[in-house]
Amino acid sequence: MKKVLLAIATVAVVFAMSSCDKKCTCKQYLNGSVVAEQEYTIDKDSDKRCSDYATTALVGEAGHETGWECK
Repeated sequence: MKKVLLAIATVAVVFAMSSCDKKCTCKQYLNGSVVAEQEYTIDKDSDKRCSDYATTALVGEAGHETGWECK
């Protein structure tokens, strides 16, 4: 009986999580410092991910991060 209840609970959690829109928090870096933050909502039916909005690159000899990092 415990296994049945656990399976039902697992299915319910997966269903609840998949029905929500995805929220991405993006930070803009310039020379390794955060200069802006923004939050995006991605439609639940979209096949895009937060990482699709990331454009970071390491710049210079010190390897400072520049661009957008989205999670």
